Amino acid sequence: MANTIIHKANTRGFANHGWLQSHHTFSFANYYNPERVNFGALRVLNDDSVAAGMGFSTHPHDNMEIISIPLEGDLQHKDSMGNVAVIKSGDVQVMSAGTGISHSEMNKNTDKPVKFLQIWVFPNKQNVNPRYGQITLDADQRLNRFQQIVSPNEGSEGVWIHQDAWFHLGQFDQGQSVNYELKKKGNGVYAFILSGDLTIDGNDLHKRDGIGIWNTENISFQINSDSEVLLMEVPMEV
Repeated sequence: MANTIIHKANTRGFANHGWLQSHHTFSFANYYNPERVNFGALRVLNDDSVAAGMGFSTHPHDNMEIISIPLEGDLQHKDSMGNVAVIKSGDVQVMSAGTGISHSEMNKNTDKPVKFLQIWVFPNKQNVNPRYGQITLDADQRLNRFQQIVSPNEGSEGVWIHQDAWFHLGQFDQGQSVNYELKKKGNGVYAFILSGDLTIDGNDLHKRDGIGIWNTENISFQINSDSEVLLMEVPMEV
């Protein structure tokens, strides 16, 4: 029988820095919950809102796969490899920090906040050469289906990371039913509800709720209102 853990939206850690408001699904910075450190290889799931013209000054990372998914607005990126880019809603950005990388993230807009998800995944290889990637997704490809946005395979749909992990986005109309089949034995899935109401393997979930499911081969979704959901399939052993 499948194992399940549910994290309701209002149980997440929260940091209000004025210019930054961040909800933490897992322990991060000043928020520490020993029961919510990670879900397998999924280490960080931060739901961030950065005020107009503000942002994160240059800071370092190493040996982590970092995925950014903008939800609203435009995020300006600069890093120590010389990359300068803007990511916006519909884009996915990945950094393999490896032996070390420094970067900054700023709200490019002076009139509205930028909202994005910052996700960290433990890599399956240490001290790789740092790497940057960015793609623009076709949103039509996730209508009433799961669109792959992250995989372990270079050249496959979406961006790739150094881990046996697959991420999907789905945007579903009310009344739809869909199943997700796990890609690899020993993996689990963490589903994060971006909007709407749905029932996942019999559990009712709402906006910004999260559910982790493992020891299963497939997961069922019943869409109770127009919904958008992010699925993150990751190894449970790290």
